[in-house]
Amino acid sequence: MVRLVALLISISLQLVAAIFALRLVRVTRYKPSWILISIGFVLVAVKQIIKFIQFLNDDLTFYFNMADDWLSVIIAFLFTTGVFLIGEMFYEMYRANKENARAQRRLMNAVISTEERERRRFAKDLHDGLGPLLSAARMSITALLQQEPQGHTKTVMENANNAINEAILSIKEISNNLSPHVLSNFGLESAVRNFVQKVTKTQSVQVDLQSSLGDLRFDQNLEIAIYRSLCELINNTLKHAQATTIGIDIQLYERTLLIEYSDNGKGFDQLMVKELGNGMGLSNISSRIKSVGGMFVIDSAPGCGTHAIIKIRVK
Repeated sequence: MVRLVALLISISLQLVAAIFALRLVRVTRYKPSWILISIGFVLVAVKQIIKFIQFLNDDLTFYFNMADDWLSVIIAFLFTTGVFLIGEMFYEMYRANKENARAQRRLMNAVISTEERERRRFAKDLHDGLGPLLSAARMSITALLQQEPQGHTKTVMENANNAINEAILSIKEISNNLSPHVLSNFGLESAVRNFVQKVTKTQSVQVDLQSSLGDLRFDQNLEIAIYRSLCELINNTLKHAQATTIGIDIQLYERTLLIEYSDNGKGFDQLMVKELGNGMGLSNISSRIKSVGGMFVIDSAPGCGTHAIIKIRVK
């Protein structure tokens, strides 16, 4: 009785497996490998049915044993051939995933390149459009001041002149932040060092920058991606971390560019940041680094500061 129950359960499971295997044939676009494996599942179920019939009727044992043996041979052949052929299907899936990753990278590159072009255009419009107008206004105010106005008029004109000077400096600063000329003219290390110097002048935080790049130049998209990512990390530290020190180490090992970033701030809960939708711009950093074929990893915990690594293979 126990054997009968076991056979019934086995037949049921084998039939379910065979049905699901046959249903997947269409999903696999009728690949020969999966068709053979599906037939193998069906024949395994048939084998179990033969055993069940043999259990009920012992008179046909010889013929059932012969059928069982031949079915075992056929099933073994089907599974073996299917396994050999299914490698091609997995290879096609691998190629499709790889091509999809390339397409996503090309898309991210296009988006980032478009963003950088718009940044450069806007910076140029600010510098070449609004800048000369303010300079002309400053020259007019300066000319009037040379006439030595008196009293309230002189005070108003001096205030206007100071305001125009501050506006001109602000436009230069905004234009440079949008499209840093140091990056395009002198390279990654100079641009990062220039940004760090501005941060240390205005913030109560010390930045220790170590780099072995010197005047080395890389692909423009790569330099922009790294520069923007480091600026984003520094801004996050200034806004959220309450840190007093920041460490940046940029090293080139053969063809691998390794960048380590750390601060001694209050840290954050990475799970909470994910739930809030990456409000700190970490997804932007990850997208930028992936667009140039790199890897971005960040590690932080409340009270333990933040540590990030950027790793990129370079030409």
